[in-house]
Amino acid sequence: MSLPAASRLFRSALRTQLVPVANWSYKPAKHHVSVGENAIAMTALFVAILGPSSWVLAHLEDYKTKK
Repeated sequence: MSLPAASRLFRSALRTQLVPVANWSYKPAKHHVSVGENAIAMTALFVAILGPSSWVLAHLEDYKTKK
């Protein structure tokens, strides 16, 4: 029994790792990230993820109505 082409492609992609998933390093950091930079990055991440989902939840009743 032969596998479909997409399944064979998926299995071969899992076997060969073209792009490393994570670069683990046990050395100390080259650049120190300040608390302010960390706060800005976390705020941007939360806004990017939670902003659109909160907009949809806030306007859920508008999406339910048919026009």
